[in-house]
Amino acid sequence: QLQASGGGLVQAGGSLRLSCAASGRTFNGYTMGWFRQVPGKEREFVAASWRDTGYTYYADSVKGRFTISRDVAKNTVDLQMDSLVPEDTAVYYCAGGTPILSSLRQVAGYRHWGPGTLVTVSS
Repeated sequence: QLQASGGGLVQAGGSLRLSCAASGRTFNGYTMGWFRQVPGKEREFVAASWRDTGYTYYADSVKGRFTISRDVAKNTVDLQMDSLVPEDTAVYYCAGGTPILSSLRQVAGYRHWGPGTLVTVSS
């Protein structure tokens, strides 16, 4: 079970920190990712932390502005979002899975999903 929190309303240029807490099982052996979705559009990859190395991957649109981090002891994964722009407005989902590297950025690569948290960036 994954539960994301930390969403809200922020002005452009501001920051938010999303947190995803895992319960019921450990996700230490899983790749953890963040995706986002705007109504009428497909869910898109934002960032991921690879299961074994902790190596991080980012979508080009957020690189340099977002940072994914995980706390193995607490079984959590966070997404620090800085320099937010209105285009970042979406429902953000955390996910866990064991994708192969080529499917890291694909929804199908993840088996476990949280219910999402809304981020709204005003201009």
